[in-house]
Amino acid sequence: MTTPPPAPTAHTAAPAPAGCPAHAQATRGLRPLYGPEAEAQPYALYERLRAEHGAVAPVLLYGDVPAWLVLGHRENLEVMRSSRFSSDSRHWRAVREGSVAADSPLLPITAWQPLVALTDGAEHARLRTAVTESLGRVNRHRLRRYITRYTTRLIGEFAVSGRADLVADFARKLPALVVCQQLGIPENDALTVGAAVTDMISGGETALASNQLVVKLLHDLVERKKTHPGDDLASHLLEHPAGLTDEEVREHLRLVLVAALEPTANLIASALRMVLTDRRFRGHLSGGQMTLPDALEQVLWDHPPLAVVPTRWATGDTQLGGTRIMAGDMVMLGLAAGNVDPSIRPDLTVPMQGNRSHLAFGAGVHECPGQDLGRAIAEAGVDLLLERIPDLHLAVDDDQVQVVGTWMARRITSLPVAFAPRREERPGAVQQRPAPPVRHDVAPVLGERAGSRWFRRRRP
Repeated sequence: MTTPPPAPTAHTAAPAPAGCPAHAQATRGLRPLYGPEAEAQPYALYERLRAEHGAVAPVLLYGDVPAWLVLGHRENLEVMRSSRFSSDSRHWRAVREGSVAADSPLLPITAWQPLVALTDGAEHARLRTAVTESLGRVNRHRLRRYITRYTTRLIGEFAVSGRADLVADFARKLPALVVCQQLGIPENDALTVGAAVTDMISGGETALASNQLVVKLLHDLVERKKTHPGDDLASHLLEHPAGLTDEEVREHLRLVLVAALEPTANLIASALRMVLTDRRFRGHLSGGQMTLPDALEQVLWDHPPLAVVPTRWATGDTQLGGTRIMAGDMVMLGLAAGNVDPSIRPDLTVPMQGNRSHLAFGAGVHECPGQDLGRAIAEAGVDLLLERIPDLHLAVDDDQVQVVGTWMARRITSLPVAFAPRREERPGAVQQRPAPPVRHDVAPVLGERAGSRWFRRRRP
């Protein structure tokens, strides 16, 4: 790996306001992490940055705000595990000095709130204990029954037609139905909530209305569970001895929705695409050389649901990967880039079976507390789908599969498939209240490891 050059002026002096000559001079030559070119070919951009700067590269975000993108696997782990880097965005010098516009699309993601994801120290420990222990009360066997029930229902809704879009008809709906059930949200609201969360994090013109819909629904949920508690996450958080306020409960339920729905939908869609398009991958699965859980780990290595996490800031002047980082600099976790770091994966064609050291769910004190939930939904859902409809095949060429990218993630927006129609009655469809239109522009998850019935039958 090349030795990074000295840090550019943009990171060694107080940033000038965007648009002034000093700011233009300071940020000249830095590659933007956003825009059509960067979002269309992010892995190519990561490799150019790696060649130019090494394990840590200076980049520009919206409004020409400078930041560091961590490209190295070891360096990402160092940031995640070291107290030299904080998740508290109040450290961000660019905000304090006014170089982040009040309407910047960065703020909905980074603006400080008293959340487990944006706190450190004793307050983080209090909130994380409440979240992890509440998630730990989820009944694993009942969770599996709900995954099976909703998977069966969704398959039944399109099985008779012989055609489906596995993103719109399956990958997006299944996590919404299962996660909302775990939170205590009524089934009739689940798909509405799922669509609203997707729209909310897209940053589009209807995102505010979608956020308000989610906030109102969670407010009503918390009020209802205060008087009629149940065996669900909302009730568990309200009852936890950490003494969360009603607002803290609502905001952490909202955080769980955002952190679970989008990444899990992306994981399911990416796994299905790989099964449908990569003959070697499918051959390893059907031949028994790879289990379905192994297959999902491979997807988490190659296509992590989130590519970039912009929630770390340097607490003081420091060094990272030979690069000088100044106090208050944003240091972004490059999960996708770190997963293809040549120092740990010199040959990307070698399967990563049995290796769970990818960065998809983070590490350290902020490692995703509910990551097994996403694995459980994806493993059981994909397994049952392929068992019920083993003759699935893409209805379009692989290069026509629709993928939309942003600076934080790439996601498949459509996965049309065809198969022999199944002669079976269509079950009652899940009802859904009207929701704002869903955009497809943007943004880790509890449960036991699911068995792989479809693939197990094909082992020698």
